[in-house]
Amino acid sequence: MIQKRAGIFVSIHENGQLRGCIGTTGPTEKNMAEEIIRNAIEAASKDPRFPAIEAKELPYLDISVDVLSPSKTIASVEDLDVKKYGIIVESGNRRGLLLPNLDGVDTVEKQIAIAKQKAGIPEEEKVTLYRFEAIRHL
Repeated sequence: MIQKRAGIFVSIHENGQLRGCIGTTGPTEKNMAEEIIRNAIEAASKDPRFPAIEAKELPYLDISVDVLSPSKTIASVEDLDVKKYGIIVESGNRRGLLLPNLDGVDTVEKQIAIAKQKAGIPEEEKVTLYRFEAIRHL
């Protein structure tokens, strides 16, 4: 953890519902430990979709950490698998990411649609697709 660098996503759930999720697609800190710490703090306090987590919520939280492999450009949706690969969609300066193996995301089309929605990319717009693998630690 202190000798390697990687993109890291920290996801926080409260009673099974997403409560915060922040991450980086590639390393931004000097090691994975610092990347996890920074992203955990931001997931708990700066995810714009949720209010900051309060101390009284702590007993009800589950936290997972996804360690991302470097992303690779793919030529076709046939190169995707929702259970194995996360995706990044890109159009101009807009990018959306979706982690692999998420509950309720059972098709590549749904995975791409959600990632486009997160990036504010219209569903019909062409995008560059990237895939990555993630090791999830619960």
